Amino acid sequence: MLTLLLSISTLLLLEISVPAWAQAPPSLAPSGPWDTFNYAPKSRTVYATSIRHTQSTVSGSENLLNGDNGSATLTGNDAWVTLDFGKEVGGLISMNFDSINSSSSSISLAFTESPMFISPTLSDDSSFPIATMNYDGVLSVPAPLSAGFWTQPAFALRGGFRFLTIASTGGDSPVTISNVSCAISFMPHVDDMTAYTGFFYAKDSDFEDSDFLTKLWYAGAYTVQTNTVPVNTGRQVPFEPQGHWANNATLGVAGPIIVDGAKRDRAVWPGDMGIAVPTQFVSTFDLIPTRNALSTMFANINPQTGALPESGPPLSQLGSDTYHCWTLIGSYNYYLYSGDDEWLNTIWPNYTLAVSFIEGKVDSSGLLNVTGLRDWARQGGGGHNSEGNAILYKVLTTASALATYSNHTSLSLAYAANASSLKTTFNSAFWMPDVGMYRDNTSTTLTPQDANSFAVLFNVTLNDTQKETISEGLERNWVEFGAVPPELPDTISPFISGFELQAHFVAGNDSRAFDLLHREWGYILYTNLSVQSTLVEGLTANGSLYYRYYQGYNDDAAYTSHSHGWSSGPTSALTFYVAGLTITAPQGREWSLAPHVGGPMNSTQAGFGTALGWFGVGWERGVGENALSLNVTTPEGTSGVFTVPKGVSGTVKVNRTTVAEDAREGQVVELQGGILQITIS
Repeated sequence: MLTLLLSISTLLLLEISVPAWAQAPPSLAPSGPWDTFNYAPKSRTVYATSIRHTQSTVSGSENLLNGDNGSATLTGNDAWVTLDFGKEVGGLISMNFDSINSSSSSISLAFTESPMFISPTLSDDSSFPIATMNYDGVLSVPAPLSAGFWTQPAFALRGGFRFLTIASTGGDSPVTISNVSCAISFMPHVDDMTAYTGFFYAKDSDFEDSDFLTKLWYAGAYTVQTNTVPVNTGRQVPFEPQGHWANNATLGVAGPIIVDGAKRDRAVWPGDMGIAVPTQFVSTFDLIPTRNALSTMFANINPQTGALPESGPPLSQLGSDTYHCWTLIGSYNYYLYSGDDEWLNTIWPNYTLAVSFIEGKVDSSGLLNVTGLRDWARQGGGGHNSEGNAILYKVLTTASALATYSNHTSLSLAYAANASSLKTTFNSAFWMPDVGMYRDNTSTTLTPQDANSFAVLFNVTLNDTQKETISEGLERNWVEFGAVPPELPDTISPFISGFELQAHFVAGNDSRAFDLLHREWGYILYTNLSVQSTLVEGLTANGSLYYRYYQGYNDDAAYTSHSHGWSSGPTSALTFYVAGLTITAPQGREWSLAPHVGGPMNSTQAGFGTALGWFGVGWERGVGENALSLNVTTPEGTSGVFTVPKGVSGTVKVNRTTVAEDAREGQVVELQGGILQITIS
């Protein structure tokens, strides 16, 4: 076993074991026009790219840009300048104090992601939400200042921001500064953050920016990179008192580790990983942070009951049946992507104990009785709830697969049988034929976004007609800027919408999926309320930043995170559904090619790597109305299936050999790994 030693400034110095699959990581994605849209910094030291605001009492502010060697002078208490780094960044600020004319001279630093909260006296909030939106305050650099190089204290790390405001606070004496930079703290184990193992590229003819889909794919990837952090940079709990923040808490058993957001909460949240980890897989294959996060959750299991925490330390919140399930689902995802047998064997006793815990909550009705009520913020999740039961179904089907991979055949069969029974009971209890959707629980007619999306995506439905009517019903929740979940009114949740997006593709409604992409993420990526590089945690129904204003966030729009991995669902969806390439057995020993070609593009290219090698696809609509050509590369020794897409028909040829005649939508062709050219005409 190799050992990797990591060191990032004063933030991280630890030793971690490198799993076998990571000792021979996949090669990098090919270069191409898509590289233009990679938001990751090319260096671990970054500089502001423009001046957002400057007072007349500041001279030479332009000298603070792009690593210029010049200096700027701030004179008087009303002197302040806001630097724009051009995109979401995070880390420790350094600068030179070139000239200090008074022992009373001092400055302060204020940070914000959104330009809406630029201020010389306040940062946006990260420690705690408060209606006055002034919890965090500023980082004071008090008198007396010393001439020379200064670096922000490690405890005061700011994990996510785009705008930095430097203000003079020590009277009328001028302070001259230079070389203001940010040492990036995220992705501490990677030298070149632009070195992706996956890519995506397509032109969108229906959106005002034809590069929207490609930009969105890379924005999701970069979001998850900003959420990949050193293990000792968590938000402190108990929270710092008002006027302060601290990000020096221990997050888990090892680092680097994946957390929910760059600015906050900076903790492991397994539900969020249900979206963020597939993003990570298709873009960077950076799975060690996921391994560390899941290991942290299992290390904190209740050894008597098998209950898993809702979140990792230092929050360590308890009492969530759904997030308990997400740790189990995440275990399957990690093993599917990595094939990490050593890890699976290590956690297996705790994994099966945790499955037994959640199965033990299935009562005489045959349904899970949800008693651990904490969740993604939805309302009304207790009792015989359809969301919790849909997630349990996914737990059981994935547990059956993991048991098979672990050679526990009888246990696999038992999990599969329980899943089958639950599926029958689920449909009997929750399906409303007159509405064409599932209800939230057995005593309501509310049709939730989450449960209906999960039912389609996890195949809890009984037939394709259900999938189609659910897709149609979900659209009824849409407003101008996206989908509003009935289970959390006046809210747009990109987390749950990420599952809905996939559900529309699964249901065969490509045009509806692209409409949701344009509507919701088109707003998120381009709105000047956000950072236009990473993806916001959530919004209100009218597109404001007052996300969850009535549900835990205390009317504090400044608390909303603008770089939240759970909002990156389109990144994996574009690869898995639009490009159509996904793996179906560990490391991609088996794979599926099922492109969705009914969207606003004539061609698509994408790919990703695993420990077995490169998986790539490029497809293009042919001259004929129903024609399609594909170039596919998968590792030798693997096998896969190609599904004829909707709207395509004709003779299927693989490397010029006819393999199917008069093929129609949904017909399956078995393939072997290698370099393949597929045509349908």
